Amino acid sequence: MSLYKRNKIWHTDFSLNGQRFRMSLDTTDWREAQAKEKELIAQADAGRLNARSQIFAKLAFIDASERHLQDRKPGLAPRSIQTEQERLKPLVAYFQQTPLKQISSDMLRAYIIGRKTAGVANKTINLEIGVVRSLLKRAKRWHLFEDDIRPLPVHHQVGRALTDVEKDSLERMAVTNPAWQNARLAMIIALNTTMRSCELKGLCWRDVDLKQMTITIRQSKTEAGRRVIPLNTDAWCAISELYDRSKKIGAIQSKHFLFPACENGLVDPSRPQKSWRTAWRNLTRAIQCPACGRVQQEGKKCRNEECNFDIHELKSATAHLRFHDLRHHAITELAESQASDQTIMAIAGHVSREMLDHYSHVRLEAKRQAVDALSHNGTRQTGYVTNHVTNDPAMWEILELNRRKDWSGREDLNLRPPGPEPGALPG
Repeated sequence: MSLYKRNKIWHTDFSLNGQRFRMSLDTTDWREAQAKEKELIAQADAGRLNARSQIFAKLAFIDASERHLQDRKPGLAPRSIQTEQERLKPLVAYFQQTPLKQISSDMLRAYIIGRKTAGVANKTINLEIGVVRSLLKRAKRWHLFEDDIRPLPVHHQVGRALTDVEKDSLERMAVTNPAWQNARLAMIIALNTTMRSCELKGLCWRDVDLKQMTITIRQSKTEAGRRVIPLNTDAWCAISELYDRSKKIGAIQSKHFLFPACENGLVDPSRPQKSWRTAWRNLTRAIQCPACGRVQQEGKKCRNEECNFDIHELKSATAHLRFHDLRHHAITELAESQASDQTIMAIAGHVSREMLDHYSHVRLEAKRQAVDALSHNGTRQTGYVTNHVTNDPAMWEILELNRRKDWSGREDLNLRPPGPEPGALPG
Protein backbone atom coordinates (compact mmCIF):
# COMPACT_ATOMS: atom_id res chain seq x y z
CA MET A 1 0.00 0.00 0.00
CA SER A 2 1.53 3.31 -1.06
CA LEU A 3 0.66 6.81 -2.14
CA TYR A 4 2.63 8.59 -4.81
CA LYS A 5 2.37 11.77 -6.85
CA ARG A 6 2.19 12.09 -10.60
CA ASN A 7 1.84 15.57 -12.09
CA LYS A 8 0.87 16.88 -8.64
CA ILE A 9 -2.03 14.37 -8.43
CA TRP A 10 -1.95 11.69 -5.75
CA HIS A 11 -2.25 8.04 -6.87
CA THR A 12 -2.59 4.81 -4.92
CA ASP A 13 -1.08 1.39 -5.50
CA PHE A 14 -2.16 -1.42 -3.19
CA SER A 15 -2.81 -5.16 -3.29
CA LEU A 16 -5.60 -7.11 -1.61
CA ASN A 17 -6.18 -10.87 -1.73
CA GLY A 18 -3.62 -11.23 -4.47
CA GLN A 19 -5.16 -8.54 -6.69
CA ARG A 20 -3.36 -5.27 -7.43
CA PHE A 21 -5.16 -1.93 -7.60
CA ARG A 22 -3.58 1.16 -9.13
CA MET A 23 -5.58 4.33 -9.74
CA SER A 24 -5.67 8.09 -9.47
CA LEU A 25 -7.22 9.67 -6.39
CA ASP A 26 -8.01 12.91 -8.29
CA THR A 27 -6.74 15.19 -5.56
CA THR A 28 -3.64 17.25 -4.77
CA ASP A 29 -4.29 17.22 -1.02
CA TRP A 30 -2.36 14.56 0.92
CA ARG A 31 -4.91 14.17 3.73
CA GLU A 32 -7.77 13.81 1.27
CA ALA A 33 -5.70 11.27 -0.65
CA GLN A 34 -5.23 9.22 2.52
CA ALA A 35 -8.98 9.24 3.20
CA LYS A 36 -9.77 8.21 -0.38
CA GLU A 37 -7.24 5.41 -0.27
CA LYS A 38 -8.82 3.98 2.91
CA GLU A 39 -12.24 4.17 1.24
CA LEU A 40 -10.95 2.33 -1.84
CA ILE A 41 -9.40 -0.40 0.29
CA ALA A 42 -12.72 -0.84 2.11
CA GLN A 43 -14.53 -1.06 -1.23
CA ALA A 44 -12.09 -3.63 -2.54
CA ASP A 45 -12.47 -5.69 0.63
CA ALA A 46 -16.28 -5.58 0.22
CA GLY A 47 -16.05 -6.72 -3.41
CA ARG A 48 -17.07 -3.36 -4.84
CA LEU A 49 -13.77 -2.77 -6.56
CA ASN A 50 -11.95 -4.86 -9.12
CA ALA A 51 -9.52 -4.32 -11.94
CA ARG A 52 -12.07 -4.84 -14.73
CA SER A 53 -14.54 -2.40 -13.22
CA GLN A 54 -11.82 0.23 -12.99
CA ILE A 55 -11.03 -0.19 -16.68
CA PHE A 56 -14.73 0.15 -17.49
CA ALA A 57 -15.01 3.23 -15.25
CA LYS A 58 -12.36 5.02 -17.32
CA LEU A 59 -14.43 4.70 -20.51
CA ALA A 60 -16.34 7.68 -21.89
CA PHE A 61 -20.08 7.42 -21.33
CA ILE A 62 -20.81 6.96 -25.04
CA ASP A 63 -18.30 4.10 -25.31
CA ALA A 64 -19.32 2.48 -22.03
CA SER A 65 -23.01 2.52 -22.97
CA GLU A 66 -22.29 0.96 -26.37
CA ARG A 67 -20.13 -1.79 -24.86
CA HIS A 68 -22.68 -2.47 -22.11
CA LEU A 69 -25.51 -2.78 -24.63
CA GLN A 70 -23.49 -5.11 -26.85
CA ASP A 71 -22.72 -7.35 -23.87
CA ARG A 72 -26.41 -7.52 -22.94
CA LYS A 73 -27.83 -8.13 -26.43
CA PRO A 74 -27.64 -11.96 -26.30
CA GLY A 75 -30.06 -11.98 -23.35
CA LEU A 76 -32.46 -9.32 -24.62
CA ALA A 77 -35.45 -9.50 -26.95
CA PRO A 78 -35.38 -7.26 -30.06
CA ARG A 79 -37.99 -4.97 -28.55
CA SER A 80 -35.97 -4.63 -25.34
CA ILE A 81 -32.87 -3.71 -27.33
CA GLN A 82 -34.83 -1.02 -29.16
CA THR A 83 -36.17 0.33 -25.87
CA GLU A 84 -32.68 0.43 -24.37
CA GLN A 85 -31.37 2.35 -27.38
CA GLU A 86 -34.17 4.90 -27.09
CA ARG A 87 -33.40 5.48 -23.41
CA LEU A 88 -29.72 5.96 -24.17
CA LYS A 89 -30.22 8.73 -26.74
CA PRO A 90 -30.78 11.65 -24.31
CA LEU A 91 -28.16 10.25 -21.91
CA VAL A 92 -25.46 10.04 -24.59
CA ALA A 93 -26.35 13.56 -25.79
CA TYR A 94 -25.89 14.87 -22.24
CA PHE A 95 -22.83 12.97 -20.93
CA GLN A 96 -21.08 12.35 -24.28
CA GLN A 97 -17.33 11.90 -23.62
CA THR A 98 -17.55 12.18 -19.83
CA PRO A 99 -15.78 9.18 -18.22
CA LEU A 100 -17.97 7.15 -15.90
CA LYS A 101 -15.61 7.76 -13.00
CA GLN A 102 -16.14 11.54 -13.34
CA ILE A 103 -19.94 11.39 -13.16
CA SER A 104 -21.11 12.96 -9.90
CA SER A 105 -24.36 13.33 -8.00
CA ASP A 106 -24.55 16.97 -9.08
CA MET A 107 -24.35 15.94 -12.74
CA LEU A 108 -27.14 13.41 -12.31
CA ARG A 109 -29.33 15.93 -10.49
CA ALA A 110 -28.67 18.50 -13.23
CA TYR A 111 -29.71 15.93 -15.83
CA ILE A 112 -32.94 15.17 -13.96
CA ILE A 113 -33.78 18.87 -13.60
CA GLY A 114 -33.10 19.47 -17.29
CA ARG A 115 -35.36 16.62 -18.36
CA LYS A 116 -38.12 17.82 -16.01
CA THR A 117 -37.83 21.33 -17.42
CA ALA A 118 -38.23 19.86 -20.91
CA GLY A 119 -41.55 18.34 -19.83
CA VAL A 120 -40.43 14.71 -19.72
CA ALA A 121 -42.55 12.42 -17.52
CA ASN A 122 -41.17 11.22 -14.17
CA LYS A 123 -41.46 7.57 -15.23
CA THR A 124 -39.35 8.20 -18.34
CA ILE A 125 -36.68 10.00 -16.29
CA ASN A 126 -36.59 7.13 -13.78
CA LEU A 127 -36.08 4.63 -16.60
CA GLU A 128 -33.23 6.71 -18.03
CA ILE A 129 -31.55 7.00 -14.64
CA GLY A 130 -31.98 3.24 -14.38
CA VAL A 131 -29.72 2.88 -17.43
CA VAL A 132 -27.11 5.10 -15.76
CA ARG A 133 -27.43 3.01 -12.62
CA SER A 134 -26.69 -0.21 -14.53
CA LEU A 135 -23.58 1.38 -16.09
CA LEU A 136 -22.30 2.74 -12.78
CA LYS A 137 -22.97 -0.57 -11.06
CA ARG A 138 -20.78 -2.29 -13.60
CA ALA A 139 -18.13 0.34 -12.91
CA LYS A 140 -18.59 -0.29 -9.16
CA ARG A 141 -19.51 3.34 -8.55
CA TRP A 142 -23.28 3.41 -8.05
CA HIS A 143 -22.91 2.95 -4.28
CA LEU A 144 -21.54 6.51 -4.23
CA PHE A 145 -24.88 7.89 -5.50
CA GLU A 146 -27.60 5.55 -4.29
CA ASP A 147 -28.26 7.60 -1.15
CA ASP A 148 -28.45 10.90 -3.08
CA ILE A 149 -30.36 9.93 -6.24
CA ARG A 150 -33.88 8.74 -5.51
CA PRO A 151 -36.61 7.82 -8.03
CA LEU A 152 -39.11 10.54 -8.83
CA PRO A 153 -42.70 9.95 -7.70
CA VAL A 154 -44.74 8.18 -10.36
CA HIS A 155 -48.48 7.82 -10.67
CA HIS A 156 -48.93 4.19 -11.64
CA GLN A 157 -51.68 3.72 -14.22
CA VAL A 158 -52.80 0.24 -13.33
CA GLY A 159 -55.53 0.13 -15.94
CA ARG A 160 -59.23 -0.42 -15.73
CA ALA A 161 -62.07 -2.69 -16.71
CA LEU A 162 -64.92 -1.57 -18.95
CA THR A 163 -68.49 -1.34 -17.82
CA ASP A 164 -71.03 -3.37 -19.75
CA VAL A 165 -72.37 -0.17 -21.33
CA GLU A 166 -68.89 0.94 -22.43
CA LYS A 167 -68.09 -2.46 -23.85
CA ASP A 168 -71.32 -2.66 -25.87
CA SER A 169 -70.90 0.91 -27.10
CA LEU A 170 -67.32 0.26 -28.21
CA GLU A 171 -68.30 -2.88 -30.10
CA ARG A 172 -71.20 -1.13 -31.85
CA MET A 173 -69.02 1.85 -32.74
CA ALA A 174 -66.26 -0.37 -34.18
CA VAL A 175 -68.42 -1.74 -37.01
CA THR A 176 -69.36 1.71 -38.31
CA ASN A 177 -66.03 2.36 -40.06
CA PRO A 178 -64.27 -0.20 -42.33
CA ALA A 179 -60.95 1.55 -41.62
CA TRP A 180 -61.20 0.27 -38.05
CA GLN A 181 -61.41 -3.40 -39.07
CA ASN A 182 -58.01 -4.44 -37.70
CA ALA A 183 -58.55 -2.56 -34.45
CA ARG A 184 -62.04 -4.08 -34.13
CA LEU A 185 -60.93 -7.67 -34.73
CA ALA A 186 -57.90 -7.27 -32.46
CA MET A 187 -60.19 -5.85 -29.77
CA ILE A 188 -62.57 -8.81 -29.97
CA ILE A 189 -59.75 -11.34 -29.73
CA ALA A 190 -58.09 -9.47 -26.83
CA LEU A 191 -61.36 -9.23 -24.90
CA ASN A 192 -61.89 -12.97 -25.23
CA THR A 193 -58.35 -14.31 -24.82
CA THR A 194 -56.46 -11.79 -22.58
CA MET A 195 -53.84 -11.47 -25.35
CA ARG A 196 -51.44 -8.54 -25.43
CA SER A 197 -51.05 -6.29 -28.45
CA CYS A 198 -47.58 -7.67 -29.21
CA GLU A 199 -48.91 -11.22 -29.04
CA LEU A 200 -51.70 -10.43 -31.49
CA LYS A 201 -49.33 -8.82 -33.97
CA GLY A 202 -47.01 -11.84 -33.83
CA LEU A 203 -49.72 -14.40 -34.62
CA CYS A 204 -49.19 -16.53 -37.73
CA TRP A 205 -51.65 -19.01 -39.21
CA ARG A 206 -49.48 -21.87 -37.95
CA ASP A 207 -50.40 -20.70 -34.43
CA VAL A 208 -54.12 -21.21 -35.05
CA ASP A 209 -55.51 -24.73 -34.71
CA LEU A 210 -58.72 -24.67 -36.72
CA LYS A 211 -59.73 -28.15 -35.54
CA GLN A 212 -59.09 -27.74 -31.84
CA MET A 213 -60.14 -24.05 -31.91
CA THR A 214 -57.04 -22.89 -30.02
CA ILE A 215 -54.30 -20.29 -30.39
CA THR A 216 -50.68 -20.98 -29.45
CA ILE A 217 -48.67 -17.99 -28.25
CA ARG A 218 -45.06 -18.66 -29.25
CA GLN A 219 -43.60 -15.18 -28.69
CA SER A 220 -44.60 -13.05 -25.73
CA LYS A 221 -43.38 -10.41 -23.34
CA THR A 222 -42.37 -13.02 -20.77
CA GLU A 223 -41.51 -16.71 -20.71
CA ALA A 224 -44.82 -17.45 -18.97
CA GLY A 225 -46.61 -15.73 -21.85
CA ARG A 226 -46.00 -18.75 -24.08
CA ARG A 227 -49.26 -20.64 -23.75
CA VAL A 228 -52.23 -22.25 -25.51
CA ILE A 229 -55.58 -20.43 -25.31
CA PRO A 230 -58.92 -22.00 -26.29
CA LEU A 231 -61.18 -19.84 -28.44
CA ASN A 232 -64.74 -19.04 -27.44
CA THR A 233 -67.46 -18.19 -29.95
CA ASP A 234 -66.68 -14.46 -30.20
CA ALA A 235 -62.95 -15.00 -30.66
CA TRP A 236 -63.59 -17.76 -33.20
CA CYS A 237 -65.84 -15.48 -35.26
CA ALA A 238 -63.08 -12.84 -35.35
CA ILE A 239 -60.50 -15.47 -36.39
CA SER A 240 -62.87 -16.70 -39.12
CA GLU A 241 -63.26 -13.15 -40.44
CA LEU A 242 -59.48 -12.76 -40.53
CA TYR A 243 -59.18 -16.11 -42.33
CA ASP A 244 -61.73 -15.13 -44.99
CA ARG A 245 -59.90 -11.85 -45.55
CA SER A 246 -56.52 -13.58 -45.80
CA LYS A 247 -57.93 -16.20 -48.16
CA LYS A 248 -59.05 -13.51 -50.61
CA ILE A 249 -55.49 -12.17 -50.94
CA GLY A 250 -53.82 -15.60 -50.85
CA ALA A 251 -52.16 -15.08 -47.47
CA ILE A 252 -53.08 -18.25 -45.56
CA GLN A 253 -49.73 -20.00 -45.54
CA SER A 254 -48.48 -21.13 -42.15
CA LYS A 255 -45.84 -18.39 -41.97
CA HIS A 256 -48.23 -15.59 -42.93
CA PHE A 257 -49.42 -13.20 -40.24
CA LEU A 258 -53.06 -12.78 -39.19
CA PHE A 259 -52.52 -9.02 -39.13
CA PRO A 260 -50.22 -8.44 -42.15
CA ALA A 261 -48.32 -5.25 -42.84
CA CYS A 262 -49.97 -2.85 -45.27
CA GLU A 263 -48.23 0.22 -46.69
CA ASN A 264 -49.65 2.41 -49.43
CA GLY A 265 -52.34 -0.17 -50.11
CA LEU A 266 -49.83 -3.00 -50.60
CA VAL A 267 -50.29 -5.97 -48.26
CA ASP A 268 -47.22 -7.95 -47.22
CA PRO A 269 -48.35 -11.06 -45.27
CA SER A 270 -44.74 -12.02 -44.53
CA ARG A 271 -44.41 -9.05 -42.15
CA PRO A 272 -46.65 -8.21 -39.19
CA GLN A 273 -48.58 -5.00 -38.80
CA LYS A 274 -46.61 -2.54 -36.68
CA SER A 275 -49.47 -0.66 -35.08
CA TRP A 276 -53.18 0.15 -35.16
CA ARG A 277 -52.74 3.15 -32.85
CA THR A 278 -54.45 5.70 -35.12
CA ALA A 279 -57.47 3.49 -35.71
CA TRP A 280 -57.72 2.67 -32.00
CA ARG A 281 -57.59 6.32 -30.95
CA ASN A 282 -60.22 7.30 -33.50
CA LEU A 283 -62.43 4.40 -32.41
CA THR A 284 -62.22 5.09 -28.67
CA ARG A 285 -62.75 8.83 -29.14
CA ALA A 286 -65.63 8.53 -31.58
CA ILE A 287 -69.05 9.88 -30.61
CA GLN A 288 -72.47 9.60 -32.23
CA CYS A 289 -74.58 12.63 -32.95
CA PRO A 290 -77.87 12.26 -31.05
CA ALA A 291 -79.73 14.18 -33.76
CA CYS A 292 -78.67 12.45 -37.00
CA GLY A 293 -76.76 9.44 -35.64
CA ARG A 294 -73.53 10.18 -37.53
CA VAL A 295 -70.37 8.73 -35.99
CA GLN A 296 -67.59 11.30 -35.76
CA GLN A 297 -64.81 12.70 -33.59
CA GLU A 298 -65.46 15.18 -30.80
CA GLY A 299 -66.05 18.76 -31.90
CA LYS A 300 -68.29 21.79 -31.61
CA LYS A 301 -70.84 21.05 -34.33
CA CYS A 302 -71.99 17.89 -36.07
CA ARG A 303 -70.06 17.30 -39.28
CA ASN A 304 -73.28 16.58 -41.10
CA GLU A 305 -73.98 19.95 -42.71
CA GLU A 306 -77.71 19.23 -42.85
CA CYS A 307 -77.74 18.50 -39.10
CA ASN A 308 -75.22 20.98 -37.63
CA PHE A 309 -76.20 19.87 -34.11
CA ASP A 310 -74.28 21.29 -31.11
CA ILE A 311 -72.09 18.42 -29.81
CA HIS A 312 -69.45 20.35 -27.84
CA GLU A 313 -70.61 18.77 -24.54
CA LEU A 314 -70.74 15.25 -25.96
CA LYS A 315 -67.70 13.26 -24.82
CA SER A 316 -66.67 9.65 -25.36
CA ALA A 317 -66.55 7.52 -22.22
CA THR A 318 -63.68 5.50 -23.70
CA ALA A 319 -61.57 8.45 -24.89
CA HIS A 320 -58.54 7.51 -22.74
CA LEU A 321 -58.94 3.74 -22.98
CA ARG A 322 -55.66 2.00 -23.79
CA PHE A 323 -55.64 -1.13 -25.91
CA HIS A 324 -53.84 -2.87 -23.04
CA ASP A 325 -56.88 -2.14 -20.84
CA LEU A 326 -58.72 -4.82 -22.84
CA ARG A 327 -56.41 -7.35 -21.20
CA HIS A 328 -57.30 -5.91 -17.79
CA HIS A 329 -60.99 -6.22 -18.66
CA ALA A 330 -60.68 -9.82 -19.86
CA ILE A 331 -58.83 -10.90 -16.71
CA THR A 332 -61.38 -9.07 -14.58
CA GLU A 333 -64.25 -10.95 -16.23
CA LEU A 334 -62.40 -14.22 -15.65
CA ALA A 335 -61.98 -13.34 -11.97
CA GLU A 336 -65.65 -12.45 -11.65
CA SER A 337 -66.64 -15.73 -13.31
CA GLN A 338 -65.28 -17.57 -10.25
CA ALA A 339 -62.53 -19.24 -12.30
CA SER A 340 -59.64 -20.47 -10.18
CA ASP A 341 -56.44 -18.45 -9.93
CA GLN A 342 -54.50 -21.25 -11.63
CA THR A 343 -56.90 -21.24 -14.58
CA ILE A 344 -56.72 -17.45 -14.98
CA MET A 345 -52.93 -17.43 -14.80
CA ALA A 346 -52.76 -20.25 -17.36
CA ILE A 347 -54.94 -18.29 -19.79
CA ALA A 348 -53.34 -14.89 -19.18
CA GLY A 349 -49.75 -16.12 -18.90
CA HIS A 350 -49.05 -14.87 -15.38
CA VAL A 351 -46.41 -16.31 -13.09
CA SER A 352 -47.44 -14.88 -9.71
CA ARG A 353 -50.49 -14.01 -7.65
CA GLU A 354 -49.19 -10.42 -7.34
CA MET A 355 -49.39 -9.98 -11.11
CA LEU A 356 -52.90 -11.42 -11.13
CA ASP A 357 -53.94 -8.90 -8.47
CA HIS A 358 -52.37 -6.14 -10.58
CA TYR A 359 -54.55 -6.98 -13.58
CA SER A 360 -57.81 -7.94 -11.88
CA HIS A 361 -60.24 -5.09 -11.22
CA VAL A 362 -63.44 -6.22 -9.53
CA ARG A 363 -66.10 -3.92 -10.89
CA LEU A 364 -68.76 -2.14 -8.85
CA GLU A 365 -71.59 -4.31 -10.14
CA ALA A 366 -69.78 -7.46 -9.08
CA LYS A 367 -69.19 -5.95 -5.62
CA ARG A 368 -72.87 -5.01 -5.41
CA GLN A 369 -73.96 -8.55 -6.25
CA ALA A 370 -71.57 -9.91 -3.64
CA VAL A 371 -72.93 -7.74 -0.81
CA ASP A 372 -76.51 -8.34 -1.97
CA ALA A 373 -75.87 -12.04 -1.58
CA LEU A 374 -75.12 -11.40 2.10
CA SER A 375 -78.52 -9.82 2.79
CA HIS A 376 -80.40 -12.44 0.72
CA ASN A 377 -78.79 -15.36 2.49
CA GLY A 378 -81.68 -17.07 4.29
CA THR A 379 -79.48 -19.33 6.36
CA ARG A 380 -78.39 -16.42 8.56
CA GLN A 381 -81.79 -14.90 9.43
CA THR A 382 -81.91 -16.34 12.96
CA GLY A 383 -79.52 -15.16 15.62
CA TYR A 384 -78.15 -12.29 13.49
CA VAL A 385 -78.92 -9.14 15.45
CA THR A 386 -78.65 -6.79 12.44
CA ASN A 387 -81.67 -8.40 10.77
CA HIS A 388 -83.81 -7.84 13.88
CA VAL A 389 -82.60 -4.29 14.48
CA THR A 390 -83.00 -3.05 10.92
CA ASN A 391 -86.49 -4.60 10.70
CA ASP A 392 -87.61 -2.89 13.93
CA PRO A 393 -89.92 0.12 13.18
CA ALA A 394 -88.70 1.84 16.34
CA MET A 395 -85.14 1.82 14.99
CA TRP A 396 -86.22 3.51 11.77
CA GLU A 397 -88.01 6.18 13.84
CA ILE A 398 -84.85 6.80 15.84
CA LEU A 399 -82.84 7.17 12.63
CA GLU A 400 -85.37 9.65 11.30
CA LEU A 401 -85.23 11.67 14.52
CA ASN A 402 -81.46 11.82 14.33
CA ARG A 403 -81.72 13.08 10.77
CA ARG A 404 -84.00 15.93 11.94
CA LYS A 405 -81.49 17.40 14.40
CA ASP A 406 -81.24 21.14 14.07
CA TRP A 407 -77.97 22.98 13.28
CA SER A 408 -77.30 23.60 17.00
CA GLY A 409 -77.00 19.88 17.58
CA ARG A 410 -79.88 19.76 20.12
CA GLU A 411 -82.72 17.22 19.94
CA ASP A 412 -86.39 17.86 20.56
CA LEU A 413 -86.82 15.73 23.71
CA ASN A 414 -90.60 15.57 23.21
CA LEU A 415 -90.04 13.57 20.03
CA ARG A 416 -87.88 10.90 21.70
CA PRO A 417 -89.49 7.49 21.08
CA PRO A 418 -90.50 5.33 24.05
CA GLY A 419 -87.90 2.94 25.38
CA PRO A 420 -84.72 2.95 27.44
CA GLU A 421 -82.28 5.80 27.40
CA PRO A 422 -79.52 5.62 24.78
CA GLY A 423 -76.71 3.43 26.09
CA ALA A 424 -78.91 1.61 28.67
CA LEU A 425 -78.72 -2.18 28.73
CA PRO A 426 -81.84 -3.99 27.50
CA GLY A 427 -84.14 -5.67 30.11
